[in-house]
Amino acid sequence: MNNSYKAVGLTEKEYKKIIEYLNREPNELELNMYGVMWSEHCSYKNSRALFRHFPTSGERVLQGPGENAGIIDIGDNQAIVMKIESHNHPSAIEPYQGAATGVGGIIRDIFAMGARPIALLNSLRFGNIEGSERVKYLVEGVVAGIAGYGNCMGIPTVAGEVYFNESYNGNPLVNAMCVGIIDHDKIHRGTASGVGNSVMYIGAPTGRDGMGGASFASVELTEESEEKKSAVQVGDPFMEKLLLEACLELLETGSIVGLQDLGAAGLTSACCETATRGEGGMEIDVSKVPRREKGMLPVEIMISESQERMLLIVEKGREDEVRKIVEKWGLHAVTIGKVTDNGRLVVKDKDEVVADVPAYSLDSSGAPKYYKEYQEPLYIQQVKRLQPESVPEPKDYNETLMNLLSSPNLCSKEWVYKQYDHMVRTSTVVKPGSDAAVMRIRGTKKGIALTVDCNGRYCYLNPRVGSAIAVTEAARNLVCSGAKPLAVTDGLNFGSPDKPDRFRQFRESIIGIGEACRELDTPVISGNVSFYNETETQAIYPTPIIGMAGLIEDIDKHCTMHFKDEKDVIIHIGETKEELGGSEYLSRIHGLEKGAIPKLDFGTEKRHQAFILSAIEKGLLKSAHDISDGGLAIALAECCMEKELGIKVQMESMLRTDVVLFSESQSRFVVSCSPEALTELQRLMDLQEIPYEILGTVESEDFVIDINNKNIVALKVKDMKEAWKGAFQCFMK
Repeated sequence: MNNSYKAVGLTEKEYKKIIEYLNREPNELELNMYGVMWSEHCSYKNSRALFRHFPTSGERVLQGPGENAGIIDIGDNQAIVMKIESHNHPSAIEPYQGAATGVGGIIRDIFAMGARPIALLNSLRFGNIEGSERVKYLVEGVVAGIAGYGNCMGIPTVAGEVYFNESYNGNPLVNAMCVGIIDHDKIHRGTASGVGNSVMYIGAPTGRDGMGGASFASVELTEESEEKKSAVQVGDPFMEKLLLEACLELLETGSIVGLQDLGAAGLTSACCETATRGEGGMEIDVSKVPRREKGMLPVEIMISESQERMLLIVEKGREDEVRKIVEKWGLHAVTIGKVTDNGRLVVKDKDEVVADVPAYSLDSSGAPKYYKEYQEPLYIQQVKRLQPESVPEPKDYNETLMNLLSSPNLCSKEWVYKQYDHMVRTSTVVKPGSDAAVMRIRGTKKGIALTVDCNGRYCYLNPRVGSAIAVTEAARNLVCSGAKPLAVTDGLNFGSPDKPDRFRQFRESIIGIGEACRELDTPVISGNVSFYNETETQAIYPTPIIGMAGLIEDIDKHCTMHFKDEKDVIIHIGETKEELGGSEYLSRIHGLEKGAIPKLDFGTEKRHQAFILSAIEKGLLKSAHDISDGGLAIALAECCMEKELGIKVQMESMLRTDVVLFSESQSRFVVSCSPEALTELQRLMDLQEIPYEILGTVESEDFVIDINNKNIVALKVKDMKEAWKGAFQCFMK
């Protein structure tokens, strides 16, 4: 037995399993096909066993995990199609192309289902930006790549988040989410059914870019791996736009039986996945695959991840019809094979058979499955310990609040999102800068709200509860926009599953997400796992990104976080507890990332969310904003920024002042209402036993917080906004 299996990321045990499937040793092409398909990126071999903890079905679920994207019903024969995926390692090597092709790939997953993409979101993580030229380079490249691709496609980038932490030094996270809209009767799936039906290839010719990208994404980043720039694809958004329109037109003809993106693992993945979902087999001829480079070998053609390519399963006899439509869009369609029912994926190079394997053996159903050993990380017990009295109170709360507002994680990210076209197609009702984006569903009164969320620090300190909080916070963002949360797509970013402490982080996070999704009735309908996000010196904080969509039945009743008018009443809903552990305040002001993170009570969470949603629907609230990173003081400041309105707040509390202002206790909101609506709002809160405190009123320009008859904060909103809005640009200089 030779050791060639190591070069493609396989173990000796896995190599022996391949021999069992084939009853012989694999040739070089077959070995490479197994290498990419049995990588974590494609097979989920280290994570699939844990997915049973996720709720994946429900009354509204039309398609759960297992297809290109998930689908959720929004009524009236319409549905939302959504998916999130990571492109972390490519973005660490080539930030522009890594991010751009991440966007391109997720767009193809959406229109492969027959849906027209209507929105893009992203969740980004980088190392310490203050003083690091490398981090600035990565931020600049990633943001430009996202903007360059999405803007050219004419798909608005409507929401996202950007966070910075030392744990992401050397291993940034780039998670891209796409959402589409579709009628129920136009849903298509990647299925190769109908023996004798043609397998056609359309889009860009195949090159050597993206070679082994799936395997590259399934190892840790080292100095050596960072030289593998051939594993990073090169994108062409103009080609993708043509491909999108051609595919959607083809689907209207009824000639297409199945449609599949050539994403991770390229042609190998597209062929085996469509075959195993259909009749079970496929035969293709690589000599017919369009190429842009001379002398390409079959193995290079089969595992290339060149962008902007699709595989079509076409009804036999309708190939010319397909070609005409494709050529109308300036593209070419080539028949490269046919559907069979013998259960095998056969690859030919003209008349020579160069690979012959059981199709299911390549797919996740035939790939090995592991449930790795796990143990509590050694750091957990150390970082849990935090004595509140050991944290000194700030001497100047004005200075402290300004410091937080101008910090990398809390400052305005306008520098980022102003590079994205978020208004193209004119369906964006609430643009970036509020709790969630809101999109109008054309031709109806309905809208959808979209968000992405995760606090990696929480997940580091307590993976299970931190991950559950990511779900509930995403839901709060939607509820504050007037939307009922419907479903989740998750981007699970973790270190190496081969290390017991890292695998425990993953396991705990999965359990936490599953529990929260069941409690909130937001099933997980799609997602992505990205392991091996670590360098030779450290792993990232566990970062399970939660993408969530919600439904607004009447778009006119949507809500935003910003205060609207002077003399409106400001109300704090929920209870502030002595919970500074894991807070942005503790990290930024005291340099501590430790302590017990806030507790989460699902009963309280659901009651408070239901109340906020009901109050918005009744027209009682003028604004609603969830209290999260930075606590109450930051939430109040954020509500003031849009219209440069101030506040006059008076509170009584037995808690320490820094706890009152910066605790990140869960299930809390800042809302405002007109003086006329206050009586009815109070009646409903009392009736439903919702804890609340009337804080004060919206004022013209001063930001004043009085606690126990002491003037704690007194600032000008204009000065606060200048610091908050200008900070990011200063970091990027």
